[in-house]
Amino acid sequence: MDSLMEYFLHNLDQLLYAIAGFCLVLELSVLGFSGVLLFFAIACGVTGIFVSLGLITRWPFAVLSVGILSVICALVLWKPLKKFQGPAQVKDTSSDMIGQIVPVSEAVTKLGGAVRHSGINWQARLAVDATIETLDVGLRVEICAVDGNVMIVKQPSSV
Repeated sequence: MDSLMEYFLHNLDQLLYAIAGFCLVLELSVLGFSGVLLFFAIACGVTGIFVSLGLITRWPFAVLSVGILSVICALVLWKPLKKFQGPAQVKDTSSDMIGQIVPVSEAVTKLGGAVRHSGINWQARLAVDATIETLDVGLRVEICAVDGNVMIVKQPSSV
């Protein structure tokens, strides 16, 4: 163990490469590409290159370089990685009724009401984020969620 520690003390670039590799493997296998260790791994790798080239020769400067490069990587790569991860809002597919346009059969409020779907009157209520207080009988509404046997509805965006 002593010889390994001595080796890394005298070969800073190799230590930085080892840390970068370990962090990259940990990031990709455990954290699921969230970005936090990725930025640190990139910074360690680039600082290792600087040490190999002789641009950085002392530990304090290597630590400073890793810190600064981590922040720069985070600033540059944060938005592209967020886009790579996909949309923040996932479409609810828990019921095949979601997205259906149905008529109101009893006035619908945030407390209750009814809509007609497949020839059956279903209990319904307005979505929490609805901008209106009541949906009148005969209006066509969109089912945006299903809570048990209650349809959560809103005004359709396309109508």
